[in-house]
Amino acid sequence: MTTQKNLSIAHAWFEAFNTHNLEKLLSLYDNEAEHFSPKLKIRHPETNGLVKGQDALRTWWQDAFERLPSLQYKVTSLTANSDRVFMEYIRNVDNEEAMLVAEVLEIKEGLIVASRVYHG
Repeated sequence: MTTQKNLSIAHAWFEAFNTHNLEKLLSLYDNEAEHFSPKLKIRHPETNGLVKGQDALRTWWQDAFERLPSLQYKVTSLTANSDRVFMEYIRNVDNEEAMLVAEVLEIKEGLIVASRVYHG
């Protein structure tokens, strides 16, 4: 993939997330994609922070969208190469302190195959 194509995937990811469009978000991921998040580790310790496959991704994000209807991400930086995008953004939720987040999307053949979230 080209750097520009991977950046367009990242922009589509933010658009889907900020509109809480679960189907559009999932369409960016490979069927067997893996996702790691510290928030996932806290809410579901049995996962050790890692879920695999679109069914698990759907369950995780659907719960987040329902629990946090005001959840929004503000992009602060995107850095891409031919196989990944490093994203920095601010997580905003009503009545919570804003949180600085970094996330890496690994991309193969136009789909996200893995994502890892880091809280800073």
